[in-house]
Amino acid sequence: MAKKDFLPKILETGSNELEIIDFRMYEKLDDGSIYEWVLGVNVAKVKEVILKPSNIVKSPGLPPEAEGMAKIRDKVVPIINLAKWMKIKEPSEDAGKYVIVMEFLRETIGIIIHEAKRIRRIKWSDIKRPPASIDEKLGGKVIGVIEIENGQLLLLLDFEGILDELGMIKIFGIKEEVPEEEVKRKGKFKILILDDSPVARKIIRGILEKDGHEVIEAQNGIEGIDILNKFLKEAQEEGVDITDKIQLIVSDIEMPGMDGLTFTKKVKEHPEFSKIPVIINTSLSDKATTDKSKMVNADAHLVKFDAADLLKLVHKYAVIPKKGGN
Repeated sequence: MAKKDFLPKILETGSNELEIIDFRMYEKLDDGSIYEWVLGVNVAKVKEVILKPSNIVKSPGLPPEAEGMAKIRDKVVPIINLAKWMKIKEPSEDAGKYVIVMEFLRETIGIIIHEAKRIRRIKWSDIKRPPASIDEKLGGKVIGVIEIENGQLLLLLDFEGILDELGMIKIFGIKEEVPEEEVKRKGKFKILILDDSPVARKIIRGILEKDGHEVIEAQNGIEGIDILNKFLKEAQEEGVDITDKIQLIVSDIEMPGMDGLTFTKKVKEHPEFSKIPVIINTSLSDKATTDKSKMVNADAHLVKFDAADLLKLVHKYAVIPKKGGN
């Protein structure tokens, strides 16, 4: 497969669709048969798919699942062996022939895979929760599943969760106090966060609660809209503005059911919801994603996880409640 420049054009913003790279991992079972894992990752995370580099060098401090470091296009990149993380027995020693080079969370990382098949266009609404057996087998790191031809299930992996499990997520500033002069605080707010990843929600909640804010969680855009409708009903019954109930929304993009761009588009087109500022908080750092955020009228775009940058945007965009409370 070629570089990202040659991947399909950007999808229509707010269409609740995404494009994924369908790739495969093969597991040798105890009876000698081969099981085919059908897996996927969002094209927006992928820089390119290449042959496994021959120059992988062992490096101290990396988890056991890492093969080492390799120089890819003048950048030194950690290389993770997905088969080791999945704890599967490979059909042969040279089964991992390819590397998906991904860029997200401000990091570039290589993932060793067995085969890259094709690019698929799918709808977030078609992605379902994984069966418990599969979710348990892969440590709860499956975003969702989608049925493809021949009744096969394609699994979308939670690479954020995988990197967190391996201790490879860098959370900028989360363990340190953010200096008062760095963030001009203007109050404490009720904030709705949307993210399908429990790891991401935990991190974002921690940053916001440490700063004194109240957090409400949703796993996707559908839940987010339901929560906003509930707040709107309460506000109307009490004769107050919806911004007295909720002052800010922080939303991921990649979420089954309804993605963050579609959610933001719906919020900004709603006569009442549109009063609430929306910050897109995503692992995707490419310019196309930033442009999409602007197209759906998001108030700001932030790459996970930078505590200081998040808090700066919270205090810049959050609405001060008219009644002075929630």
